[in-house]
Amino acid sequence: MNVSSSPGIIARRPAICVVDEFAHTNTPGSARVKRWEDARLIRDAGIVVWTTVNVQHIESLTPMVQSITGIQVRETVPDWVMQRVNEVVLADLTPEALQTRMRRGDIYPIERADRALGNFFRPGNLMALRELALQQVARAVDRGLESHLEREGTEHSIGVRERIAVCISSNPVAQYLIARAARMAQRIDGELFVIYVDIGVDESPENQRTLAQNIRFAENLGAKVLRTKGKSVAEPVAKVVREHHITEVVFGRSAQKGWRRYLYLSAIHKFLRDAPPIDVHIVTQEVK
Repeated sequence: MNVSSSPGIIARRPAICVVDEFAHTNTPGSARVKRWEDARLIRDAGIVVWTTVNVQHIESLTPMVQSITGIQVRETVPDWVMQRVNEVVLADLTPEALQTRMRRGDIYPIERADRALGNFFRPGNLMALRELALQQVARAVDRGLESHLEREGTEHSIGVRERIAVCISSNPVAQYLIARAARMAQRIDGELFVIYVDIGVDESPENQRTLAQNIRFAENLGAKVLRTKGKSVAEPVAKVVREHHITEVVFGRSAQKGWRRYLYLSAIHKFLRDAPPIDVHIVTQEVK
């Protein structure tokens, strides 16, 4: 089916709509760029959508996939879209079974299969991608369990999953910190939070623009953005950490000297005084 005709699909009111290749781009001239945008429109109309996506197309995983395979995946789905999916079913094949299907021409034409098997679909790549897929499904199961327990009002352990928060400003270098925290969260199967404290220094249009870019970047990596206000950073961050049961916090540290370094260290000490017992990571970054 052509999902770019989503208004026609909605008008027909099927019970279920099947959309293949969730991450891919629509044909030129379509009303929406990506298939996942059409799928959301169909779902919002009350129609159940079944779709497929390969793990390498999840946006936050593309740098890791590139480091594993040496290939940059350009068709992606934002993490926040995947987190709003109601149910995830893993179509799990061993690398050997997938390679057998490829040699038969079930996936690519046979004349393309040998080249694919020698590049992206090498056994080591497939084993690593399979592990990433299993981790993604485990996260989806955790989210489903937590949502169920919240609906039921059941008391449950706060420490079921690690929760990593990173504190950001309007500085573009904050995207490095966000990406670093996202990788940390992935390694321990934790949730990612981004904290921005408005202390009244980001009023200029330029700062507002870069702040919006940082927040959009965080949301695309699946982070939950928490915005608050205060006269300083330390106390509001400590309050957010306590309220949201954060287990680890990432702060950025630029290479500063003199009174700026003193103010930075003073803020960290105040945070440690006010926050519950958690792990704190200080990440050095360059000033832009």
